[in-house]
Amino acid sequence: MPTVAERIGRGRFVSFELWPPRTPESARSLEEALDRLTPLGAAFVAITYGAGGSTRERTHDLVVRLVDSPLLPLAHLTCAAHPRSELVELMERYRQAGVDNLLALHGDPPLSATEELPEGDLRYAVELVALARELGFPSVGVAVHPEGHPAATSREADLAHQAAKLREADFALTQFLHRAEDYFALVDELHRRGATAPVIPGVMPITNVRQLGRMTAMSGTTIPLALAERLQAVAHDPEEVRRVGIEHATRLCRRLLDGGAPGLHFYTMNKAAATLEVCANLGWQTAERW
Repeated sequence: MPTVAERIGRGRFVSFELWPPRTPESARSLEEALDRLTPLGAAFVAITYGAGGSTRERTHDLVVRLVDSPLLPLAHLTCAAHPRSELVELMERYRQAGVDNLLALHGDPPLSATEELPEGDLRYAVELVALARELGFPSVGVAVHPEGHPAATSREADLAHQAAKLREADFALTQFLHRAEDYFALVDELHRRGATAPVIPGVMPITNVRQLGRMTAMSGTTIPLALAERLQAVAHDPEEVRRVGIEHATRLCRRLLDGGAPGLHFYTMNKAAATLEVCANLGWQTAERW
């Protein structure tokens, strides 16, 4: 089975992110999303890991379930709030189950939290990359932030940190973004610092106005003023909001691909419809090459 890194290297792909269910309702949403998204022929599917390990077993179970499915799983793992021994134990379980691909993250607290997550034995994601290498993971990625991490002390320090991570990894996924120029500027800056592994842009189509504030708070990203104004102008009409959001995401994806992005990573929120609509607009056909 090719690794995530190998599939990324072939270029022109889509991938998507899902999270493990917490309730019977979210379990049904997950199953529906899996059923509807599988025909896209995604290069991989990333499975999130809750803050401080709050979804540890659910994440593990979903990742392992997908090992023998048509969907290649990419397991998220965070180092915040974990002793090294816990991380080793979980990664060894993954390796024994045939999981080859890991996304190494520091980990952020949930939006409702009033305090930062406690530090673990590993303070930075780059240390988690090194541990994954020690334990035999052949394909390890990291996260990068086109507009800078919200906790960064300066833009230069942030770029230096992101480049150091990427130099040790096989690939990176970006936080979701809304301007193609933010992606290309980040890739250029990382290349200048010797970090040349592939960077995959993340896209999350806006389908309701309530997402605007939450998305900004969650990720530190900003929404282009013209887009925000268009969405606010039709806020009374959910279908029109959706149309505007899908239209913007489609245009963004075309610019990213035309500009040389290796592929597209969709943040689905465990819902398939928006991703499917954007892919249809792009003329995406099921990939049989995996």
